[in-house]
Amino acid sequence: MKTKIPMMKQVLKLRKAKAYRKAYLDPEFLTRDELRPMRLQLELLKPEMTLAEYGVKSTVVVFGSARIWDKEQSEGRVAEMKKLLKKDPKDQVLRNKVASAERLGASAKYYEVARDFGRIVSTKDCIPGRKLVVVTGGGPGIMEAANRGAYEAGAKNIGLNITLDMEQGPNPYVSPEFCFRFHYFAIRKMHFVMRARALVAFPGGFGTMDELFEVLTLVQTGKKTRLPIVLVGKKYWDDVINFSNMAKWGYISKEDLKLFTYAETGEEIWQHIADFYREFPLANGK
Repeated sequence: MKTKIPMMKQVLKLRKAKAYRKAYLDPEFLTRDELRPMRLQLELLKPEMTLAEYGVKSTVVVFGSARIWDKEQSEGRVAEMKKLLKKDPKDQVLRNKVASAERLGASAKYYEVARDFGRIVSTKDCIPGRKLVVVTGGGPGIMEAANRGAYEAGAKNIGLNITLDMEQGPNPYVSPEFCFRFHYFAIRKMHFVMRARALVAFPGGFGTMDELFEVLTLVQTGKKTRLPIVLVGKKYWDDVINFSNMAKWGYISKEDLKLFTYAETGEEIWQHIADFYREFPLANGK
């Protein structure tokens, strides 16, 4: 009996050893660099299998800045920063933030446009047998607005959140069963495009540009079936990107300028999508 006691302790010790953990239950093992291909596959499969189980086949993707808030939030943000600046009027960083917040306040109208569009697309149909589901990056700003519009219309909607250093978490309007979280931008962008039957891009920064040009390139090269691409806020897009000059220099063709159109309101965005599918009824994918 005396020899069995230390052996029992050894068995208990072995059961707690890292090597004894089942591979799929070992977080340290799963996060090793060598396991990256497996993690990529898991990030691809989880949303794909979940959306398939719920029968989600067609989406309308809404991109746009996380910095665009509604009017009340924008005014509150400016007031809060001015209050801080009053305590330290020589703080140049704060002065710059106040100026930036005031400029962004003029974009609050886009929040309402995205919210209205989320409601419209969730209550109307333009592709026979295909209900369009709103999908965004799941964060604040324009993403929140589009999810909010769908939520207020009583419709399920999707959020594809991404893990960042300044992680803000999902907005409260995303449907819980469709609230996904990604580590890899590449897989997240695949899920934006895979079921997309329309793309709507609001004013935004690097992230919005990255996502927009990804889709434009896929459609231009035939990797993605043509779909309606609507840029909201022509004044912004014309000021930031001169697409016509890209064609003038020969880096895109003039025909490529027909891959997208412009809109200013939720109804205009919806009309462009509806008109597209009246003209190209088979463009909704196989």
